[in-house]
Amino acid sequence: MNVLKMTNVKKSFGDLEVLKDISVSVDKGEVVSIIGPSGSGKSTLLRCATLLEQMDSGELWYMGEKAAGNDEEGHTVYPRDLNQFRRCFGLVFQNFNLFPHYTVLKNLTDAPVSVLKRNPAEVKDEAMALLRKMGLEDKADAYPCQLSGGQQQRVSIVRALAMKPEILFFDEPTSALDPELTGEVLKVIKQLAEEKMTMVIVTHEMAFARAVSDRVIFMDGGVIVEQGRPEEVFGDTQQERTKQFLRNYQN
Repeated sequence: MNVLKMTNVKKSFGDLEVLKDISVSVDKGEVVSIIGPSGSGKSTLLRCATLLEQMDSGELWYMGEKAAGNDEEGHTVYPRDLNQFRRCFGLVFQNFNLFPHYTVLKNLTDAPVSVLKRNPAEVKDEAMALLRKMGLEDKADAYPCQLSGGQQQRVSIVRALAMKPEILFFDEPTSALDPELTGEVLKVIKQLAEEKMTMVIVTHEMAFARAVSDRVIFMDGGVIVEQGRPEEVFGDTQQERTKQFLRNYQN
């Protein structure tokens, strides 16, 4: 079953056409990595999927339910209430986006209690279990400024998981981290992949994308140039543009 489906997505900023008729779907339990040069449209595609940007035209579906569709003139129309769709996904940003005035535990429990109206004691127990799993149990009462970048990013992953999403999106989750801290965050994402968490990961970490993905999408110039299993995209590249990119970026 498709957790996410996007069809014929177009998005421009002024005269700049950033997404040019892109269609993509993600099945339950699938890990999809999106790679490509800066400016290729990767993050904009993610922002359209997570309702942070509105598509100019195209359709968006979550769990078989239409979150946005085209009107008679071909422009995307959104329903007034998008909350049921926002609850389907979690989003992990490259710069953590934790609330600085909240402790780690309050960062994790605030939304499940206030948005989902769940039992505070139950939410706290689940949050502590997730922190234990991430090796951060002793940081529950710390504030974000007291954590390393890698710890902050792991907390932001836990915060997304605390909402029990159907799919997790990562927008270059390690780009703000030095190489030593990058490893600890990638280890967490790899663990989630092994647990069959549905994920879409925009990343410049080529070795990681190759190791963790079920499918890799290469974007350039607002279009999907090539996609396939990691061994196909990295090992048996069909497109010259993909080969050129991998020569420059592979690590």
